[in-house]
Amino acid sequence: MPPSLEPLIGAWRLMARSGQGAYGTVYRVEHVRQVPPGPFALKLAIHPEDLRFEREAELLSRIRHPHVPRLQDRGWWTPPGGPSFPYLVMEWVEGVSLYTWSAERAVTSRQVLHLLGQVARALEATHAAEGVHRDVKGHNVRVRPSGHAVLVDFGSSHYQGAPTLTRHLPPPGTSQYSSPESLHFQWEHHREPTARYLAQPADDMYALGVTAYRLVTGRYPPAVESQKTRNGFRLIAPARVPPRTWVSLAPELDALIERMLSYEPSQRGSAADIASALERVAQISRASADQPIASQPPLLSRRHRSHSPPSRSFRPGWLSLAVAMSVGLAVGAWWERLPTWRDLSTSGTRHEKDGGVVGLAETVLDPSQNSPSTEPMQQWIGRDLPKKPFPGQRRPPCKPPAIEVNGGCWGLSGNTSPPCGDQAVEWKKACYWPILELPRPATSEPP
Repeated sequence: MPPSLEPLIGAWRLMARSGQGAYGTVYRVEHVRQVPPGPFALKLAIHPEDLRFEREAELLSRIRHPHVPRLQDRGWWTPPGGPSFPYLVMEWVEGVSLYTWSAERAVTSRQVLHLLGQVARALEATHAAEGVHRDVKGHNVRVRPSGHAVLVDFGSSHYQGAPTLTRHLPPPGTSQYSSPESLHFQWEHHREPTARYLAQPADDMYALGVTAYRLVTGRYPPAVESQKTRNGFRLIAPARVPPRTWVSLAPELDALIERMLSYEPSQRGSAADIASALERVAQISRASADQPIASQPPLLSRRHRSHSPPSRSFRPGWLSLAVAMSVGLAVGAWWERLPTWRDLSTSGTRHEKDGGVVGLAETVLDPSQNSPSTEPMQQWIGRDLPKKPFPGQRRPPCKPPAIEVNGGCWGLSGNTSPPCGDQAVEWKKACYWPILELPRPATSEPP
């Protein structure tokens, strides 16, 4: 990002900075001659000559839909003596992210049906333009004060015939929302540096299912597993844990979320199919759909929680491994005994940020809050080993086989190798899991 910025970029006057993401900074702007002048959103590239902006602008120019920001202008800004930075100008979307919207009110099933239907219509228009969004999640859906949803941040998008910009794994997007077929490709080709996954509309629909699941339950759905075989990696579908396990909601909404999360891409339905189904259910649902979605005691049986056979499969469960190593349990039997890190890291809040690519419409965080010592663990999993321990991570002395690195205890993942994805951190060409400090038991019973 240039150190200084003039009040004008082209014909656009900068009014305020709105947010920053992985590739660009968003400003609230007005047109110097147009009446009315705005407001509009100007997205300026962080990196000079960034071709992602050309791709994003091209796809947005093909889409005309009330639930997708309308592209107004595009161009290049060149500071004195410096390189050129591309920029886009889009319709300004007043509102908050979908997850923030839900955290501020008692949400009903009918409201969720309406909003998801609007996002599905936005995806229908995107897919009709031969494009895929590739980063559908609640933080990339804005809800206007009127209650209408807008799918934003097409920075990770792609369209048929677009030039290849990402020539390595993982593909653009946010790992928690990756489809089973995308994860399988990454596991199968993790040793091929030039392997490239071609996202399909079904990937967007799976991500919409994850978004819906988290919206109503406050947690991610069970993670897909992978088991290494003689012929490569075999994908293992997780046990079904429908949203109704955690919350009371309209059964039709529960079924549609489960459909979008189908293991088989062909069973998820197209964006048009899902949009029509959501809209139809929103119209015909009984009065109970207007009751707030409420949490309830988990319906998971003991058999489902603890009687599953032990597995040596590769799965995103670093938190389980950390606990197991901390108490000296044998590696190999711990996989099925505790929830995955995704569930535990999100069960306490409904509005924390996802890992991976950050939506450009999100508020800029205070830099002092982004250090490894205060940032949630899931924000650092999948990156290089941090310079400080995580909150709650065990400090030395470390019990073997754990080792001490940068003031924290880490366990080597013996059956994985870089890229470590979103399940571990990479250090010295190997994947490591953080070891947690188990809380001491209470000395007295609660009243």
